[in-house]
Amino acid sequence: MKLAKPRSSVKDASFSGKTRSGGGKQQPPQPQQRWKRIVYWLGVASVWGVIVGGVGVVYIAWDLPDVEEAIQVSRKPIVRVLTRDGYQLTRRGDRYGQAVRLADVPLMLPQAILATEDRRFYDHFGIDLIGIARAMWVNVRAGGIRQGGSTLTQQAAKNLFLKSERTFRRKFQEVLLSLWLEAKFTKDEILTIYMNRVYFGQSVYGVDAAARYYFGVPASNLSDYHAAMLAGMLKGPNKYNPFRNLDVAKKRTEVVLGNMVRAGYFSKADADAVVRPKTWRKSAKSGKTFYQARHYTDWILDQIGDYVTLDQDVTVFVSLDTRLQKQAVAAAKRMMVKGGSAQQRDAKELALVALSTDGAVVAMLGGKDYATSHFNRAVQAKRQPGSAFKPIVYLAGFEAGLTPATRMIDEPVTIDDWSPQNFKKEYVGEMTLSDAMMRSVNTIAVKVAEDAGRDNVRAMAKKLGITAYLTDKPSLALGVSEISLIELTAAYGAFATGGIGLWPYGIVEIQDAAGKPLYVRSGGGPGRVIPASYAGAMNSMLTRVIAGEKGTGKAARLNRQAAGKTGTSQDYRDGWFVGYTANLITGVWMGNDVGTPMKGVTGGSLPARLWKDFMVQATSNMTARALPSQQLPTAATELEQEISQKANQIEGLAKDILKNIMDNLFGN
Repeated sequence: MKLAKPRSSVKDASFSGKTRSGGGKQQPPQPQQRWKRIVYWLGVASVWGVIVGGVGVVYIAWDLPDVEEAIQVSRKPIVRVLTRDGYQLTRRGDRYGQAVRLADVPLMLPQAILATEDRRFYDHFGIDLIGIARAMWVNVRAGGIRQGGSTLTQQAAKNLFLKSERTFRRKFQEVLLSLWLEAKFTKDEILTIYMNRVYFGQSVYGVDAAARYYFGVPASNLSDYHAAMLAGMLKGPNKYNPFRNLDVAKKRTEVVLGNMVRAGYFSKADADAVVRPKTWRKSAKSGKTFYQARHYTDWILDQIGDYVTLDQDVTVFVSLDTRLQKQAVAAAKRMMVKGGSAQQRDAKELALVALSTDGAVVAMLGGKDYATSHFNRAVQAKRQPGSAFKPIVYLAGFEAGLTPATRMIDEPVTIDDWSPQNFKKEYVGEMTLSDAMMRSVNTIAVKVAEDAGRDNVRAMAKKLGITAYLTDKPSLALGVSEISLIELTAAYGAFATGGIGLWPYGIVEIQDAAGKPLYVRSGGGPGRVIPASYAGAMNSMLTRVIAGEKGTGKAARLNRQAAGKTGTSQDYRDGWFVGYTANLITGVWMGNDVGTPMKGVTGGSLPARLWKDFMVQATSNMTARALPSQQLPTAATELEQEISQKANQIEGLAKDILKNIMDNLFGN
């Protein structure tokens, strides 16, 4: 660089008017001195530049992945969930096909990719400076992002090593990794890696998996048009998915064919000669698929890791009955129809769970619409069951010696400064416990809990499988402690089985990819949790809740024996109906997620109607059977037994006396 000659008239303000120690004025610096200063400061700047640059590279590369490990193909295991009747509920995991080489696929495929994604691929060193400049110019003229400057090598680096976050640091990491790829592999090898790892939507990775998924053929058999369509999908796999947006995908394919003409791979006539298919696959899925049990499917997926280690592909067989699930969905739609009773009475959500008598969950609704909310109200939500908790209270009463025939007085009662009231805020007087259950009398339920002991009530709930925290306050008897629908429904299962407890389950068997069992459910369940006589007594009481004229659950009446209990929380925030036949136990909840009150919805209204609507259809092909009926001895029965025993004793004594008299009169 040629330095300008210093002007004699230039003065340095900091030295103006000052003299050297010798008394003379300071001389202006000579050109040689200036050179030394420039070289010195350039050296200092270079050293600091190296330091700052080194720190920057360390910062950018600090958390880069192990490239040797990341280059190996890895994928999430495939998890398929199948019902007992052969329907697939879901398929999760990454889809990878066979690894392909450039020589294995039609030439059209790599040419279409290069023409659309990176025409200068064989000319740049991993970073296309010309492409970056062109993209910047286009974006500046457009006033926004219209074109990217990433090369195919950079895309391969991103697909292999990095997350999809958009930060300057990630972009610099992408550049470093691109340079490493270019140094490590040939261009053909990089293109091959890209083709085998690029994402095509729907958890599909690589051109072979994409060809099989979208077109039903291996990559080696792709037609020219399908090859161009795959290349077009790379810009937006979901947007240009031919299953979802066929017309958009077709337009994009024409753009790709035009790109190939402009790139010089073939002529316009060749592009026009490419055969356009007249028919299209509607879906890549084979076999039977069922989409009406999304909440249930999520519940299953959350449990799989508890049974097996997910380090391989697995097939999970589950308990869901698709016939019953369809009927549950249909009943819920009828209940929640726009302008219907539920909407008019501000009941915005619902949940339903149905169990077989061995605990298998055969139907489940976690809400009215999975698309709106993935939250599973049948499993995850805990709400106050209200009077639906009373059967557990009465069971504790049975343990304390009470029976359905025991008489108590419905009257005002105060315990620890708390005075419960009945739903209708009136008192009927003396009645049996069976009548109190049928009418859902609060005061008598509280008396039963106090006679039995609250700790015994809580212990009974635990026996029946309820794990939720239960208060030790007197209000325990009225169901103020929050419980999940699935737990309370399973607790009622012990009544339907004659005292055998239920553990709700969904997973029946898990197999590996070769069909070898990794887990098989065998047995299961807590066994007998209450005596058969307790279950029989409860069945007689809960049958009257539905069948009795004054029963709170008469809206749930079926054409076969059924038993159940209504539940309503304070201010109509929750409405429950849990009931059962000898074949099926079903629980229903209705309410609002935020706990806002409904308009007068009790457990005996909309929830009982929904329960009946489902159960009528669900049990239509089930043989009607009576519920277990072994009863507790009543006070009258005990007296009869005592009289019978005394009579037998007197009869035996009379026979002995008569025999002695006859022996004395007539001898032996």
